[in-house]
Order: sequence, then structure tokens, then C-alpha cells
Amino acid sequence: MKYFTIKELTSSHTAKKLSIDNTPSEEIKERLTYLIESTLDPIREAFGAPIVITSGYRCELLNKACGGSKTSHHTKGIAVDMDTDDNAKLWDTIINSGLQWTQLINEKPNDEGVPSWVHISVDPDNLKNEILIYKNNKYTRI
Repeated sequence: MKYFTIKELTSSHTAKKLSIDNTPSEEIKERLTYLIESTLDPIREAFGAPIVITSGYRCELLNKACGGSKTSHHTKGIAVDMDTDDNAKLWDTIINSGLQWTQLINEKPNDEGVPSWVHISVDPDNLKNEILIYKNNKYTRI
């Protein structure tokens, strides 16, 4: 783990505000470690600039408080939301990385198609490289 930590992927302002214990189990820690080593660190290396994790692991209670989907990959420790100073470059970096993922989501893009943030999930048993856009409360596969 070169650029990211488990602590970074489990930290949550919402959890602190609502006194929710978001401590991951050992199984979740293993998944987060895999996510960092297989995907996040290589993305950061290729991107060449800091990437902020705005949401990583969420326990069920935290996920509900955040309005997350009941089937959210965040609750399994296999997904993160990322933000940078250049989300268009981040998106292109991931698309052209040669990495495998489960879902890559362009979240709430502006009129030019630039994501407000980027979601990526990596389930090693389901690497389908699905690409979605989430706009106007609707997912569209591209």
C-alpha cells in the first residue's frame, strides 16, 4: 500500500457526526487491502497527482445514513468514490489503465461529461469492466 491506507478508506465525517462505528472486520480489511494494491495505487501512479477518497467502506448503518443503495459495493469493502482537481483526467486515466474493475461510474457529470466524482468497485470474482453514467437519478450503461 503505497498511496492509500485502510484508515483513509474507512474514515467518514457522517459516521463521526452520527457516532456510527465504521470499524471494518478483518474480512473487509482484506478486501480493502486488495482494492488498494490492485487498483487504487496503480491508478494513483498513472494519474501522477493526489486523489481524495470521498467515500470508501461503509457499514450498513452508515450506508443507510448516507442514502446508499442496499446492495452498495461500499458495504462490502470493494468500492470507493474519488475526487481530484481534474476528474476528466482521472476518468481517462482509469479507462486507459488496462486495469480490471467491476463498475466504473461517472457520477453526476457536468454538461461537458466531466464527473463530479468517480466511483470504482472491484470484486475479484466479477471483473466485468462495466462503465456507467449516473445523471438525473438514472444509471446508463455505456
